[in-house]
Amino acid sequence: MIYTLGIYFYGLLMRMGALFHPKAKKWVNGRKNFWSKIPNLKDENVIWFHCASLGEYDQGKPIMEAWKKAHPSDYLLVTFFSPSGYENIKDKSVGDFTCYLPLDTKRNAKKFMAYFNPSVVFFIKYEIWVNHLKEAKKSGAKLYSVSASFRKNHRFFKWYGETFRKALHLFDHIFVQYIQSKELLSSIGIINVTISGDTRYDRVFQRAQEEKVNPIIEPWAKNESIFVVGSSWPTDEEMIIPYINDYKINTKVIIAPHEVDRTHIAQIEDRLKVNYQLYTNIQKGEELKKHTQVLILDCIGVLADAYRYGNIAYVGGGFGTGLHNILEPAAFGSPVIFGPIHKKFPEAQAFINAGIGKSCDENKGFIDAYNSFLKNKDTHIKVREFIENNRGATMIVMNELNKISKKS
Repeated sequence: MIYTLGIYFYGLLMRMGALFHPKAKKWVNGRKNFWSKIPNLKDENVIWFHCASLGEYDQGKPIMEAWKKAHPSDYLLVTFFSPSGYENIKDKSVGDFTCYLPLDTKRNAKKFMAYFNPSVVFFIKYEIWVNHLKEAKKSGAKLYSVSASFRKNHRFFKWYGETFRKALHLFDHIFVQYIQSKELLSSIGIINVTISGDTRYDRVFQRAQEEKVNPIIEPWAKNESIFVVGSSWPTDEEMIIPYINDYKINTKVIIAPHEVDRTHIAQIEDRLKVNYQLYTNIQKGEELKKHTQVLILDCIGVLADAYRYGNIAYVGGGFGTGLHNILEPAAFGSPVIFGPIHKKFPEAQAFINAGIGKSCDENKGFIDAYNSFLKNKDTHIKVREFIENNRGATMIVMNELNKISKKS
């Protein structure tokens, strides 16, 4: 009862927020007339993958592709909670149908399950929507959590987390990234657990093997050292741009901010004192000059492949908003610098331990980390080896699913 009331209250807050905040508006508008947008299904065997946002989709994608390869006639349903996931993926999703997940009310959950009736359900990482999971279980679907990662301070392990603990018990099997997660689940009586690792390593490795050439960046970056600033926030930019202006970073630079609205791009332009150009202007026909020092990616969908041109990367979000994907640049051999707040992201500490990542506080910590990687020319070999050595989660998951299927 308390949980469902909380869900209704959350929905109300989002509708109120939609009056002022663009993301909240997308969240609300994306769910309007939901039931009139869904496809006409006949006898399809629906396999449902739910992802909170873009990061979770990247973790789930290798499983989706492996499942589709093994079961080509199955119908893949992909849902998102966040606009940043749905808006980025809707036109290139692996799924046969991709949509927002309706608000997790009992009514919506019953209607959703009655319509799609999936035989198998995958929830990625640790996103939990109690009513949808309950209805999926009632329907007889097999429930799996993939690339799950848990910490002691998660609500599942708190005195007030009984509702969410019970929801975890609904899963037939949970695939976790680290042994610590398995131990935490064991402490609340969940033993159907496999340590599979992080499927994102498979995803980024696969992307790095693809011979994609960006016709805009390629000639500008050829035979040059490139520093890539990915998914940056204003705090990140305030720290880094003075070093670009003072030529303490004397290579070419790609800046790809997380938010690409006109206001944020204008802030970056105002801070820069060196030659720069906007990616969208090049797309419109402006010549990208060879001497331009900074290329600003003022659009989405370019960064993941732009990392291939980098030698060193900085990934944003480590000053409080949430560290973004540090595996993407590493897949191309770039050591990675990031902010100090990364406890929720175990891969960050793994990078530090392996000598391929450095955490920095503001200012001097950043430039010291940058210069350290600049001097060590062999780091890129260690980075590639690290990524390759952590592959294999997808195969572990699929093999275990086959064993479970044979037993049932």
